[in-house]
Amino acid sequence: MKIVLIGAGSASFGLGQIADLLQARELFGHGLELALVDTDAAALDLMTQLAERIKAHAGADAVISGTTDRCAALPGADFVIVAVARKRYELWEQDYRIPLAYGFKHVLGENGGPGALLHTLRSLHLIIPICRDVERLCPEALLLNFTNPEARVLHAINHLTRVKAAGICHGVFDALRMIERYLRRPYDELQVISAGMNHFYCIQQVTDKLTHADYLPDVLRMAQDDTTAPPLFRQLAQIFQVVTFPSDDHIGEYLSYGAEFHGYRWPYGIESRRVDAVSAPLPLSAYAGGQLPLDARVLAGSGEITVPIIADIALNRGNFRHAVNVLNRDGYIENLPRDAAIEVPALVDATGIHPLHVGAIPETFAAMMRTQFSIHSLLTEAYRSGEKALLLQALLLDPNVNSILAAREMLDVLLDLQRDYLPEFH
Repeated sequence: MKIVLIGAGSASFGLGQIADLLQARELFGHGLELALVDTDAAALDLMTQLAERIKAHAGADAVISGTTDRCAALPGADFVIVAVARKRYELWEQDYRIPLAYGFKHVLGENGGPGALLHTLRSLHLIIPICRDVERLCPEALLLNFTNPEARVLHAINHLTRVKAAGICHGVFDALRMIERYLRRPYDELQVISAGMNHFYCIQQVTDKLTHADYLPDVLRMAQDDTTAPPLFRQLAQIFQVVTFPSDDHIGEYLSYGAEFHGYRWPYGIESRRVDAVSAPLPLSAYAGGQLPLDARVLAGSGEITVPIIADIALNRGNFRHAVNVLNRDGYIENLPRDAAIEVPALVDATGIHPLHVGAIPETFAAMMRTQFSIHSLLTEAYRSGEKALLLQALLLDPNVNSILAAREMLDVLLDLQRDYLPEFH
């Protein structure tokens, strides 16, 4: 089994995935070859050293390699795991602050809202060429994407390339933990079904696995009454009778009224974090070089379901997985477009990922999602064609945008500021 990890130099994504893969005992004895790829040679070398230490600690038998040339790593790959970005926080800050300066009161600027338009284009500029190489060098590989904006990126991958791809996100586990707290019982005793769009889903079913008792009405009532819950989440439960992602910063990205609950501070900016006299980043070089013993900060893993999905396929386990992002090709969600990138549960076995049919989601939420899916389609076509006019159309569909003149000027400013990262539009 060969797994290629692209973006491996990241101290968050790369480290978490490496820790997961090398400590997964179900993958021991399967001839695992782990190829680490990153364009930052220094970060890659550090993470490769750290991977060897984690391997020794876990007693794993994987063969580890590192390269800055993904084309050298991809041949023979069974799985390609991808999370890529350039200047993530600097550009993300522009994505958030510049629309706000033009009066667009959005949230985060990462996966939805006007700022996410630039994030989408930058991500596609990186990931579509990766997919072209996958098509050429390992066409049967399954690509597991973490690159945000998840739904927008996955839509483009599936419409512009022939790569077999699915998107992975741990967001559904926030709802599972909330349900566990409300019902005071482990969520693995329950059958929980969620469906919708990445970071904006609806809980469709909460039933006891043994008795089949229906607990969704209880969960909805508790969400409506929970004064400790995020306020926007609680409002949506009360108004629309829907239990969604219990995180206002994510669901708020897709709503024109999200910012009135989330606020206008950028959570990653200097105004939202303490500025310590002495900063203490994770000492990766000390871990990699053996000066520090490996501890929970390195070995904790990612909390994602990448390894379980890979093991389900490798071992033909046929397991239920709470959320994968796929195209709605077979109408897994009845009242959403067939070409939309949706998030639904799936069964996973040796033949791949099999999304489950979940019926229709509440129409009010479906209407909100359909607007987002129209934006996704426009951005995919804009990237394919290089037509700037489609970008303005996508902006003006966004619920957070209320001015043609401001949107046009903002788009020009952002494209100029980020022209080094978006040559397609210059």
